[in-house]
This record gives sequence, structure tokens and C-alpha cells, in this order.
Amino acid sequence: MIFDIYISKVALEDTNRETRRSISIVIAAFFLTFTGCGLNFAFGVYQELYETIGGPFASATPATIDLIGTLAVSLMTMGAPLSSAWTKTYGPRNVTLAGGLILGLANVLASFGQKLWHFILTQGLLLGIGTCFSYMPAVTIAPGWFDARRGLAMGLVLSGTGIGGVVWAPLLRYLNTVIGFRNTLRLTGGLGFVIISICALALRWDPDSEQRIKVELGSRGRHRVRIPLVNWQIAKSRKFFAHACGALLHSAAYYTPVYFFSAYARTLGYSSATGANFIAASNASSAGGKILLGYAADRLGRLNTLLLCTLVAAMTALGLWLPSTLFDGSQAGKALFITFAITYGIFAGAYVSLFPTSLVELFGAQHFASVNGFLYMIRGIGTLFGTPLAGTFIHHSAGFMGTAVGYEKASIMVGVFLFVATIAVGVARFESAGLTRLKA
Repeated sequence: MIFDIYISKVALEDTNRETRRSISIVIAAFFLTFTGCGLNFAFGVYQELYETIGGPFASATPATIDLIGTLAVSLMTMGAPLSSAWTKTYGPRNVTLAGGLILGLANVLASFGQKLWHFILTQGLLLGIGTCFSYMPAVTIAPGWFDARRGLAMGLVLSGTGIGGVVWAPLLRYLNTVIGFRNTLRLTGGLGFVIISICALALRWDPDSEQRIKVELGSRGRHRVRIPLVNWQIAKSRKFFAHACGALLHSAAYYTPVYFFSAYARTLGYSSATGANFIAASNASSAGGKILLGYAADRLGRLNTLLLCTLVAAMTALGLWLPSTLFDGSQAGKALFITFAITYGIFAGAYVSLFPTSLVELFGAQHFASVNGFLYMIRGIGTLFGTPLAGTFIHHSAGFMGTAVGYEKASIMVGVFLFVATIAVGVARFESAGLTRLKA
């Protein structure tokens, strides 16, 4: 009897310890996405600034300048397989610390840029690598600490991207005005390194994953880095192919409005400061959507909610953004755009947090690391071509009132990509659960 009570007490203490650990993981992971991803999602502020200041950006097209932010966002996911492999071999803490150092260095080096390619190399390429290594370990380890509330947990973790955008967009706009964009880059580089370094100390694998990794490392050697390959039976399945297509097309569409919110707002007659506020508003709605829809996904089914989010995002692009481009700055056009910015933020942003939770549902926890790394790489490839492609659809035309900038073709591209992504997610959902199972 006494022995049973003692065992129960020890088990309760272990449970409480793991609960506290899981909470600390969520908090640390939140601030990692807040810092790295949030800064990248606020690039629209720099996009709008770089289009107007001349200097290194004189005669550069919006699509060329957008390449800076596109590289950063695409590489922060394209490096996922390597980041996952290093996280297994060297631990999430060490990889995250390295990412924080690279991120800080990228911003500081960018502040000394004198030519456009300097910014592409530092604020684009190097920043993307640093962001990948600073936040991807957290996204990889966090799902293992949760089961029933996995959707809510990942919603909280990845809401950091939206809340980060809320904070960083107006702050960057203010700092660029007060101390100049070069000093702003130096300040954010130093601050980012400090935040990431502190958060890295809280990261570790959940006990089950830690045990599996110890066995794996023991069988192949402690310091041999092996990029986890997707199981062939999974890779050739229709649900994997469908999910990969959905991930590719969603990422190709997703970042275009986010990056061009500020610049597009100017075509409607808004000031640059108000344009930055649109980025913040969309990011705020994105953060709320990730949490609320993550909570709903745990009850309605993660694949069901993922399908709903992709469909509504597609409808907002063609039903709200496209019509707003046809009203030439009228009150109707402004109202449509405001509604689009908020609605798109809620539903398109929620895909990002539901995406990793759906992988566990589709392919199992034992295959999560390899599938997650590969599909995040696919998302990075989509981002790499999607936003620059949309930039080529943005056209300038001369008129009596000056040069007009048209975004209607870019909005059509976003809507079409998201609708096809919806079909792909629907196929993955059907292959996983069929038509008879309501919750999936």
C-alpha cells in the first residue's frame, strides 16, 4: 500500500515536471518564432522603404527588391532537412544558438551594404539561414510534447510569427524614421541574438523522442550527420504527394500579400505609416487565427480545419483583394482591402500552424521529423518562386494622375494557387480518412 502511494507520488511529480517543461518549450518556441519569423514577416516595411530611397536600390524593380525578403523566408524553411539532422545530432539548444548568431550577424552585415546584391546576400540569404536554424529546432521538437492539445500548442508557438509582425512592423517603421534603416538593422541584429540565445536554453526533446534518438545515434555514431530521408512507402503514397503539392502552392501564394501590403496600401492613397499598420493588423489577425483555429482543430479534426483554412484564404484573395484592385482607391476598394487583410491573416496564417500537426495525423509520430523537414523544404521552394513571380505581375502604367501600379494579376495568381492547394489538401484528407469519418 505504502509502496503504491510512493509510486503514484513519483509518477505525479514526473508528470508535473514534464508539464512545466512542455510549458517552457511553448514559451521559448513562441519567442523564437516571434523574433526570427516575425522580423522576416515584417520585411514589407523594408520593401516599401527600399522602393523609394534610391541609393543601392536605384532603378531596382519591386520584384528585384522582393528577392531579398523572398530568399530569407524561403531559406528559413528550405534548410529544414539539414536543421532537423543537426538538431538530432547536436541537440536543439546548440543548433538554435548557432542560428541566433547567424541571424544577428546577417542584420549587422546588411547595415553596411552599398549595393543591392549586398542586401540579397546578407538580409536575404544569410538571414534566411539564421532564421531556419534558430526556429526550426523548436518547431521540430514542440509537437512531441503534446498529444490531445497539439493543435492548440502549435497555434500558440506559431502565433509568434503573427505577433512578431504586429510588434516589429510599426517598430521598424518608427526606427527607420528616427535612427535610419542601417542603425535599425544593427539594433535588431543584436536584440535578435540576445532573445534567441536565452530561448535556446529551454529547448530539449521530449523523453520518448530523446530515447529513440539515443538509439539511432548509438547505431550510426554520435557525430555523423545523416539527413533523415522520407520512408519510401510514405513518399510514394497519394496522400504524401497531395500534401506536398498543397504545401508548395500554399507557400507560393501565402507571402505575396504579406510582403506587398504596405506598397499596395499606397496605391489606395494610404500613407507609408498606415501601410506598415496594415502589415501589423494582418499579423495580429494571423496570431489570433492560429490560436483559435488550433483550438478548433483539436476538436473538429486537424485535416478538416486545414482544408477549411485553405479554402477561405483562396476565397478572400479572389473575392476581396481582386475587387479592391479595381476600385482605384475609392472607399469601397479600401473597405474590401481592410477586410481582406484581416480575413486573409486569420485563415491563411492558420495553415502554417496546422501544417506540422497534420503531419502527425497523416504519417505518424515516428516519421514526423523526416516528413516535416522534407515538406518544409518544399514550402521554401514554393516561396522562392511564388513571390517573385507575383512581383512580375505587378505592372506600372502612366496616366493623367501619374504612374499607376496594378496588382490585379498578382491577386489572381494568389487566389488560383490557393484554390489548387485546397484541392490538394482535400485529396490528402480523403486519402487519410475517407468520406465516412467526419473528424480527421
